[in-house]
Amino acid sequence: MKLFLCEKPSQGRDIAAVLGATKKMPGYQTGNGVCVTWGFGHLLEQASPDAYGEQFGVPWRTDVLPVLPTTWQMRVKPDAAAQFSVIQKLLKQADTVVIATDADREGEVIAREILDYCHYQGKVERLWLSALDEASVRAALAVIKPGSATLPYYLAGLGRARADWQIGMNMTRLYSVKARENGYGSVLSVGRVQTPTLNLIVVRDRDIAQFVPKPYWNVVAQLAAGGIAFQAQWVPAAAYCDEEKRCINPSAAQQVIQLCQKTGQATVAEVETKRETESAPLAFDLGTLQQACSRRFGYGAQQVLDIAQALYETHKATTYPRTDCGYLPTSMRGEIGQVMASIQQSDPALSAIISRLDIQHVSRIWNDKKITAHHGIIPTKQPCDLAKMSEQERNVYQLIRLHYLAQFLPNHEVDATRVSLHCGGQLFKTSGKVVIVAGWKSLFGKDSEEDAGDAGDKARLPAMAKGSVCRVTGAEAKAQQTKPPEHYTEGTLIAAMKNAAQFVTDPRLKKILKENAGLGTEATRAGVIETLLKRGFVVKKGKHLLATPIAGDLMDVLPAQLKDPGMTALWEQSLDDIAEGRMSLDDFMAKQSAWTMQLVAKGRQQTVKITLPPSPSCPVCGGTTRQRTGKSGSFWGCVNYPDCNGIVNVGAKKLGHRRKSPAKKSV
Repeated sequence: MKLFLCEKPSQGRDIAAVLGATKKMPGYQTGNGVCVTWGFGHLLEQASPDAYGEQFGVPWRTDVLPVLPTTWQMRVKPDAAAQFSVIQKLLKQADTVVIATDADREGEVIAREILDYCHYQGKVERLWLSALDEASVRAALAVIKPGSATLPYYLAGLGRARADWQIGMNMTRLYSVKARENGYGSVLSVGRVQTPTLNLIVVRDRDIAQFVPKPYWNVVAQLAAGGIAFQAQWVPAAAYCDEEKRCINPSAAQQVIQLCQKTGQATVAEVETKRETESAPLAFDLGTLQQACSRRFGYGAQQVLDIAQALYETHKATTYPRTDCGYLPTSMRGEIGQVMASIQQSDPALSAIISRLDIQHVSRIWNDKKITAHHGIIPTKQPCDLAKMSEQERNVYQLIRLHYLAQFLPNHEVDATRVSLHCGGQLFKTSGKVVIVAGWKSLFGKDSEEDAGDAGDKARLPAMAKGSVCRVTGAEAKAQQTKPPEHYTEGTLIAAMKNAAQFVTDPRLKKILKENAGLGTEATRAGVIETLLKRGFVVKKGKHLLATPIAGDLMDVLPAQLKDPGMTALWEQSLDDIAEGRMSLDDFMAKQSAWTMQLVAKGRQQTVKITLPPSPSCPVCGGTTRQRTGKSGSFWGCVNYPDCNGIVNVGAKKLGHRRKSPAKKSV
């Protein structure tokens, strides 16, 4: 029997329909000589540390750390036991398994961890899907890959999961216990990707809090020639400037104004006009889609991922969303007509726009050398029903569609003119642009500057030549102040996570890191942000992400290595090397284990103090209390426990005695 193993029920039903496996059974579908079953994402999870020895159980202890499994144990999630049993029975009957989970590292893990756990020894094949519409499924079925082709993705996924487990379990336990020794009773969660991401927010918040604005002055001359008024900016000499070439000498600025007024004219020293061409923006990868939706609509990173997944799975409207690539393979040029027909059928109002597109135009998006595991997110060949989409789904779909349509219009072309002038012995500069070919930007309208590149200076300039004279009609010194950086939004944090190399100061490490080496992956970054919010390390104020005081205290005590975005990006790059067969899983884990041991050894020597909120008095003995975490959440317990059982449940505002069976874990 050939068994197709899918990631989710909806995906399973889509593939089963194409295969003709229409007979529905509990947990699977069968027919036409094949069987299709599915998970609910991961059916298995890493075993907890106590599975590797009772010394790793409750209460947590630092003297037994680190816990470094050599033979890793998995367990079936309690709520997945029934479906796992179905798959287990089907595997015993299967001679070939076709992995049909999402075509990425995590999808590979979801399927193969089940095969390994069940000791499946039969043939393995891989269905590599870029979209779930019928045409795309049939095309993928025609070119099923051998299982060996994608096995390295599983090894990379195992490396990520095991590295995250090792760092998370050891560092969280170590620093939580160390903090408990100084009166802090909650868990201090530490993670391989989570912690350097949190540090970015903490550092940014502190930069803003410590920022001292400094004054500077811009001198602007009002000029006129040929009946056209325009402005030019003074270029101050280095002696008057700070390191950013801003004038910090107000007296010099005033003197320049007086010179301009006295001279009354400016002479053109140089005129340069160049034709500038701007290509259409690429298709979205997940990260750039999250950034654009954060900027335009205020959507959160996880929200955008959920919407993109719904467009892919539920509506069959767009291709696979968890991609890190914005390019398309040249082979897909043959599908342009089908995609255009699908777009027009889905939204007839676009007929006029589509009629003026040139599907023969070859933009930079078509590049086989730039393709990674997946291509950019684009509309599918299957028409979709916009009426069945939510407003948010339509917004995201239309943005994805817009970037695809833009590929079939000419490049945007402008004549950019830059002019240097002398006035009173001082240098002034101005610039302007004249649109020659609107090209693809005609689709974006006012949004082109925001979502598709900088529109530049659109000032209208008169015709000028070297030596020509312009009249000075006014001059002023505009007092300005330097501004602090902005707090992160989810969109700008995603951008920072994607390009971790920008935060690396070590030239050697910066050179090693690839341009795109980042914190986490396209599929995991939104989840990292959600985790920081749920654990109370970050709060959202409007669209901005702000670190809490506890987050700052934690960052102050953690070793620099654990907070360094460059170090974590380097590990992520190693996972890519595993996926490409350039590094073994064993070598990666050996380095991770050595790193974990170093971190634990260093952490044992530290004192961990977390700023505590004022503690209430014990309602029983009147003594002091400290914050603890139990099964029902946080509460304040008497420091004299177990001699005194007094508790204060702040969340529920209850005072009283501790239950006879207190929560086992107090960390």
